Amino acid sequence: MKVLIADPISDSGISILKSAGFDVVIVAESNQAEKYKAIFDADGLIIRSGTKVDSKMIDNAVRLKVIGRAGVGIDNIDLASATRKGIVVMNTPDVNTISAAEHTIALLLTLSRNTHIGHSTLADGMWERHKLIGTELQKKTIGILGLGKIGREVIDRCLSFGMEILGYDPFINEDILAEKNITITNLDEVVERSDFISLHMPLNDETRNLFNFDLLKTMKRTAKIINVARGGIINETDLARALNEEIISGAAIDVFATEPVETDNPLLSAKNILLSPHLGASTKEAKEGVSVAICEQIRDYLANQKLTNALNMPISNLSLLKDLKPFLDLGELLGNLMSQLNKDPISQVLFECQGNIEDIRPISLAALKGILSPKLPDRVNYINAEAIAKEIGISVEIRYSNTDSNYNNLISLTVITKNNSFQLDGSIFDDLKPRLVNVLGREMEVTPKGVMLFIENVDVPGVIGKVGTLLGNRNINIAAYLLNRRNQDGKAFAVVRLDNSVKQEDLDELRKLKEVENVEYLKVDV
Repeated sequence: MKVLIADPISDSGISILKSAGFDVVIVAESNQAEKYKAIFDADGLIIRSGTKVDSKMIDNAVRLKVIGRAGVGIDNIDLASATRKGIVVMNTPDVNTISAAEHTIALLLTLSRNTHIGHSTLADGMWERHKLIGTELQKKTIGILGLGKIGREVIDRCLSFGMEILGYDPFINEDILAEKNITITNLDEVVERSDFISLHMPLNDETRNLFNFDLLKTMKRTAKIINVARGGIINETDLARALNEEIISGAAIDVFATEPVETDNPLLSAKNILLSPHLGASTKEAKEGVSVAICEQIRDYLANQKLTNALNMPISNLSLLKDLKPFLDLGELLGNLMSQLNKDPISQVLFECQGNIEDIRPISLAALKGILSPKLPDRVNYINAEAIAKEIGISVEIRYSNTDSNYNNLISLTVITKNNSFQLDGSIFDDLKPRLVNVLGREMEVTPKGVMLFIENVDVPGVIGKVGTLLGNRNINIAAYLLNRRNQDGKAFAVVRLDNSVKQEDLDELRKLKEVENVEYLKVDV
């Protein structure tokens, strides 16, 4: 079998493939047109970020079975086209854990002792030792925001310095961290109490610009912040302002909203800042690790059909894909909606199917992926979703029931937290489109689409009019207003589909209506 290597990887990775008897063809220095030609009879393809695997390349690959990304991001791969052709797409999500954690510590130590300023002043011919008095890490408080693998590696290293650890992660069950000598608390307390703050969160709608000027102002004036996670979590303009106005005393930034950094980025001229050009994973060991890992994964799949870190659910039988794909999409949709509804750490997920669905395991994995991906976007795939759920303290139960229902097929997803439980049921109708048929305990048929509001209110006259008027005055058009009044508790529940998005201030005004008890904002990408 032939494996095409389209971007540079290490010799040790290549030797793994050659030792397995594969015909290895290296086109790392070729242009895109030459790669299109070389892919024709390849069984496996290995890339990094330099090669674009679009639908044209995939269609031209008559024997391709697997695409391996040496690294994390897959923006350069047409995942949908690969799935349609039954091609597995893999990546290597956890290889850089130690490198990222160690780089965080390097920045932490540099900030605490002003080493970077000492170097630059010496290079300028100045001896300003008296101005560069640093601080010891011992007995200082560090806030770790994001308690996944990298965050926990940082915790272990900070404990060795004798630091007090405050942790925040809205998604991880704190019971799994009980043996560590750390305090789990809320975001505001971590920010207010910490001498150092280290970010290890994904970039998503909830974390984008999380550290704006208002949040930065709540830090200690002597505090410093470190970001080796994702650019965009800290608003760069606001951070530069906070540094220049001495709202906080320092920052170390390894990742940026736009990379390479643009020449007008305000952080380049900010006071008391340490910058590095996205070096978190740039070690010989990490780069060697992704090469070896992806070559081992490609070898194992081509030789033994072993799947590791597969990002898609490959189905080479197109007729089977046609039957199963709507249910995979429904499962992932239910999971994604559940992720938006629930803000607390999850202790249990219950997935149940009824009706004529035969293969429920892939659908349950799709649902788990939908739940986990918004919080851990770089790590979750169909193959590891269940293992990651276990890793962060979520128990998963899968059931099949032949109980009769009003639907030929019914998928039920229940998420249980310490204080709440949420249930969403969905079905695939004859048009192969998904419908919600039970929303948080209310039987109602909803086409999940675009922007939606879930509104619970006291069941009295005039509420619909007040909601419509408020939204209309804000130029927000209602596409559908679906009402459920079947509960006997004097409450009504509505799913309101909107033609355009809403701002936080719009939601705040809705919640101020005296009849409205709860408003949830959800978005379905179509």
